[in-house]
Amino acid sequence: MSDKIRWGILGTGGIAHKFATGLTALSDVEIAAVGSRNQATADKFADQYSIPRRHASYEALAHDPDVDAIYVSTLHNLHCENTLLCLDAGKPVICEKPFAINQGQAKRMVDRAREKKVFLMEAMWTRFLPALVRAREIIAAGTLGELRMVVADFGFRTSVNAEGRLFNPDNGGGALLDVGIYPISLASMLFGAPASIVSQAQLGTTTGVDEQSAYLFSYAGGQLALLTSAIRTNTAHEARIYGTDGMIRIPDWWHAKELTLTLNGKPEERIDLPFLGNGYNYEAAEVGNCVRVGKLESAVMPLDETLAIMGTLDAIRVQWGLKYPME
Repeated sequence: MSDKIRWGILGTGGIAHKFATGLTALSDVEIAAVGSRNQATADKFADQYSIPRRHASYEALAHDPDVDAIYVSTLHNLHCENTLLCLDAGKPVICEKPFAINQGQAKRMVDRAREKKVFLMEAMWTRFLPALVRAREIIAAGTLGELRMVVADFGFRTSVNAEGRLFNPDNGGGALLDVGIYPISLASMLFGAPASIVSQAQLGTTTGVDEQSAYLFSYAGGQLALLTSAIRTNTAHEARIYGTDGMIRIPDWWHAKELTLTLNGKPEERIDLPFLGNGYNYEAAEVGNCVRVGKLESAVMPLDETLAIMGTLDAIRVQWGLKYPME
């Protein structure tokens, strides 16, 4: 491996642009290559970020000897096959969330990474932001006492487009996989896998996917998570983590730049935690740090937790009777 991590980007959609922009904030990486399904889109993307190697297929990117790690940024329904392609080529992978369509696909990905002894991580970028890192530090220090509850949401309103990514069942559309995974992953970070799940969703009459949904999780220790997500309803984008001795409130929590700590009987303390770049650089830095020392997964976003989260998503959809066409 060269002194710099040479990144390849698989896919050229909106999230690929965000990841590429994030990489520009790091001094120890370079964007070495991009792969698309045709040469024109590969060239257009590469021109914007001065990427030297432009591939007209995902296979060519996966087998590029001058690429050290690959970011998979394609649609939900393609994550499994695209990740397997890269792992089979021996390339470390960070795969955009949701990791896969379901836990079965996710297990194939994780099993292949472990079989090939190649690094793999889910791209839950929020978990690596300074605000979430500080929140974990506060919790680990016992400042909040015993954790009891988390309340979090992520919802926005957009127009219905039956053929668009968000509303097309063929692409794993709906709020759950697109934004519901954020608060669900937050709850997992705090409490692990839920012992009990109760959920409700409003399914689109024309699309059949969840347009807004709510989840109530309970845990073996009595903790609770109250979570919501939506693609047809604007919500507050706030997370509150409650303990016996105080609480953490995180506004705009999924791209947080601050948090408020309130301990029982004391005035609240605001902690500013701005991030460098656009925030996607932190997950890329984690991959680089792991790959350089030979780690096969991240301790911050471990593969067994990713599998458990996918199992939670599956269990929620069973309650709604929502099954994607490819399943």
